[in-house]
Amino acid sequence: MKCPFCSFQEDKVIDSRLSRDGLVIRRRRECLECGRRFTTHERVEEVLPLVVKKDGRREAFDRKKIVSGIQKACEKRPISINLIEKVVERIEKRLQVEGNREIPSRSIGEEVMRELHKLDQVAYVRFASVYQDFKDINQFMHELREILKNERPK
Repeated sequence: MKCPFCSFQEDKVIDSRLSRDGLVIRRRRECLECGRRFTTHERVEEVLPLVVKKDGRREAFDRKKIVSGIQKACEKRPISINLIEKVVERIEKRLQVEGNREIPSRSIGEEVMRELHKLDQVAYVRFASVYQDFKDINQFMHELREILKNERPK
């Protein structure tokens, strides 16, 4: 670790603490050259795939885009931001476990729809109507009928 004060490359760790959420380790370091102390934060590097867009462009996975899309779908619904964060964490974990270097944006959208279908039917329909780009009311009504058919007691 390079000292931020003198740029010397060697230091010693004098204290380590785990963050409250357990995802980050805070390390207090002391430079072996100038003796000044500084703090670093260490976290596991998340290996997430590149997202392949419909037009073939590739871009880095962006968690904020998924959170934003789900928040819009859940607007005025009784769903907390904590619940939304957990949904996004589950999606991210599945992507990490799969270990693919690239993933079509369509696959991420389908993951979001599966999660919303379990979480809230109204949010699911809102997201699906934008994501699937329903061309007319008949496509929309077909999706609603499918939901209702699957929800009826047998």
